[in-house]
Amino acid sequence: QVQLVESGGGLVQPGGSLRLSCAASGGSVNSYTVGWFRQAPGKEREFVAAIAWSGGSTDYVDSVKERATISRDVAKNMVYLQLNSLKPEDTAVYFCAAKARFDSAWLFRAPAVYTYWGQGTQVTVSS
Repeated sequence: QVQLVESGGGLVQPGGSLRLSCAASGGSVNSYTVGWFRQAPGKEREFVAAIAWSGGSTDYVDSVKERATISRDVAKNMVYLQLNSLKPEDTAVYFCAAKARFDSAWLFRAPAVYTYWGQGTQVTVSS
């Protein structure tokens, strides 16, 4: 059973940057496709980015594609989401999620696919 713990959220001004971290235990990140999702108050959970378990492919929602980078450090068993040029509409709770050896890239964006979820980290973009 994989446990996921997010960190790195906080209050940042528009135009600023954050690096969110997802620490995994109970399994290696190179055996799991990991996705980042976010949920703003009153809205549904939204896909942000994903990295395949093979490390060979990534996917981003269009609204962050030019501003975000998902990466992983297998040695540290961590997955990161770097967010740049943050906007107020990026304000949300950000969650990481994982599913073992999942290759169906057309489903990376579906929250229901993922087996394990972290508790989330709050990102607030405001001046």
